[in-house]
Amino acid sequence: MTQLDLSGPDSELDSESSPKLGRKRDHSRDPEILEAALEVLAESGYDGMTIDMVAARAKAGKGTLYRRWASKGELVVDAVACMKRGQYDVVPDTGTLRGDLVAMIKPASIEDGERKLQIMAGVMSMISRSPELSDAINDAIIRPRAEVNRLFLRRAMERGEISSDIDVETLSLVTPAMAAYRTLILKKPVDREFLLAMIDHVMLPAVGLGSAGAAPAQAAPVGA
Repeated sequence: MTQLDLSGPDSELDSESSPKLGRKRDHSRDPEILEAALEVLAESGYDGMTIDMVAARAKAGKGTLYRRWASKGELVVDAVACMKRGQYDVVPDTGTLRGDLVAMIKPASIEDGERKLQIMAGVMSMISRSPELSDAINDAIIRPRAEVNRLFLRRAMERGEISSDIDVETLSLVTPAMAAYRTLILKKPVDREFLLAMIDHVMLPAVGLGSAGAAPAQAAPVGA
């Protein structure tokens, strides 16, 4: 289990909630508790969140949580880490870069992305003090979408749709970074209109393709 040295009222164990030696821990309710933690985190932020609030949302005893997580910080790290499970197991393959990128814009995906960014906003105050939390946020929110973008870009390169000398690593981070900036700094929603604008006016021009309806630019020959 990740160990965090975080101060605050929820970081100390009381005598009633301390795990007893030899007692087998029940992890069957972990998914419900972690989901409740994410809900509270998105609503209240890290500083406003308490173990009591999570216990009430999960309909679990406070002692149950403390037997599994010794502090609020440990609970938050595990909750954030669990968000990456099952993400992007299946991605579209439409035959064009724009088609692939647009196919990722679904109501459920937009809603899920908004929630993750709200959670990211909720933990911003702790990221600089907790490398573990920073890593968990990157692994759960930024990295998965960047990996999908890399896949789409490399497919387009293999098809000869775009040049083979584009900076895949940098471009793969453009939309996740801009989505985070829009949510955290501008306090605006990451909706379909914004995502389409990012595709048509940022991503496609950056790889030498026109926006929707425009003729694609000629890709440079592989190895040229």
